[in-house]
Amino acid sequence: MGDATDTLHGTAVALGAAAALILGPSGSGKSDLALRCLALAPTPLLPQPPVLIADDRVFIERAGDRLRVKAPASIIGQIEVRGLGIIAVPHRLAADLVLAVELVPPETVERLPDPAPMWHFQGVSIPLLRLAPFEASAPVKLMLALMQVMQGLANQQET
Repeated sequence: MGDATDTLHGTAVALGAAAALILGPSGSGKSDLALRCLALAPTPLLPQPPVLIADDRVFIERAGDRLRVKAPASIIGQIEVRGLGIIAVPHRLAADLVLAVELVPPETVERLPDPAPMWHFQGVSIPLLRLAPFEASAPVKLMLALMQVMQGLANQQET
């Protein structure tokens, strides 16, 4: 599929064929945020339901000038829900990785980051969103950021 594959500690969620990778230390809220994203119903703000790519560990491959993310076979379609255990959820096997999300304390989130931060991996750069994971709006913010990146990519392909 690509040039090189790496395994990272992270959780990935997708809208259609595009995914966001949630990064943070163990216990920082990656799975919790992903679960809240998966529970979002379609609305005018979010026209399709988010699905899981992988929880806790992800494979990332460079495919030309883009990144692809997928789950290790042993955890496909499963997310850890603290206090309940491992739960089966709607999922995709792989998606284009277009957004990285770094979980940070609320006081460190910039209101209007300028310049927009980027995440660099295997020679590819993608937008980086710094997000406080336990704010009530965090899952919506993550999905809105993912949709913005998707729209930007679609606009680039049209030109």
